[in-house]
Amino acid sequence: MSRIAPTFAALAASNKTGLVTFITAGDPGPELTVPLLHAMVAGGADIRDLGMPFSDPIAESPVITRASERALQFNLGTPQLAALWRPLPTTNPATPVVMMGSATPTHPQKPETF
Repeated sequence: MSRIAPTFAALAASNKTGLVTFITAGDPGPELTVPLLHAMVAGGADIRDLGMPFSDPIAESPVITRASERALQFNLGTPQLAALWRPLPTTNPATPVVMMGSATPTHPQKPETF
């Protein structure tokens, strides 16, 4: 079940604007990702956005591109990202987590289609 719609409904009912925060998983180091996500909640985040590092994020901003480059030094793949993601709903159940990523790493193309 999505926690996003109830979050926005509660904000609207209180006539408040929500704060959506973003970090790239693994930047500045994998061991800091979960503590940073918890700090976002402590700092007032209503929704946390966790970016999936990607080796060619040219459509992203220079800041997100550099964050991905730093995170990729730790060889984070989908299993490691899932391990970071999995406990978050149980530790901060009221605050949604959204994962931002590109379709390319999750649905790779065959080289001949480029």
